[in-house]
Amino acid sequence: MKRILLTISYDGTSYHGWQIQPNAITVQQVLSDSVSNVLGTNTAVTGCSRTDAGVHANEFCCHLDCADNIPENAFLKGLNSVLPNDIVVKGCKTVSNDFHARFSAKGKEYVYRTILEEAKNPFYLRYALPIKKEIDFDAVNKFCNSIVGTHDFVAFSSSGRTVESTVRTVTACEMRKEGDFSNLYISADGFLYNMVRIIVGTALDVSLGKLSPDCAEEIFATNSREKAGKTVAPQGLFLNKVFY
Repeated sequence: MKRILLTISYDGTSYHGWQIQPNAITVQQVLSDSVSNVLGTNTAVTGCSRTDAGVHANEFCCHLDCADNIPENAFLKGLNSVLPNDIVVKGCKTVSNDFHARFSAKGKEYVYRTILEEAKNPFYLRYALPIKKEIDFDAVNKFCNSIVGTHDFVAFSSSGRTVESTVRTVTACEMRKEGDFSNLYISADGFLYNMVRIIVGTALDVSLGKLSPDCAEEIFATNSREKAGKTVAPQGLFLNKVFY
């Protein structure tokens, strides 16, 4: 047996997140079924992370075990021929048998896309959050810079989290203007449940003047979820990169 790393991209609009769930269509279920179809045997696929319903991925990594004689290029083409159009396999390569898509990852980068309501486009609405006012980039990036480092992000997470430690290290956080979009990029060694969507909600409140650019200091000091912004909608969120 050998272990294969798949790099995929998907539009999460039609899926109830990555992880297999009863009575819901998920990316993991569709991918696992397609892998099993191509290989002719039930095959488990292990992902690098969970993504919520409606969240997308520019780059998502997962691994599976298969027979040594499976050629990677033919396997990639075979998978893409049976997968729906909203899931695409971009890469397929053999890795060491101790590689793990989740536990071998050193970190991840997410991007959250926003667009002014006056510039919204029917082709964008699945992939960006409409906002009413221009972003105050100076204020937002002052806030973004204040959360870089190692902190307890419990106040920037939802109660549905299942991990014991809520300490994470954010290595970069910045909002940029890119064409019609204002995009917040954030990289960390790991993320809590809804962490990025709450950070974006807080950043948008900072941009509107509802919160101070220095609000993270009090949020970290009090661990108060109520002092952070709301959890923004999922459609603007993309898993952008996985670092190994």
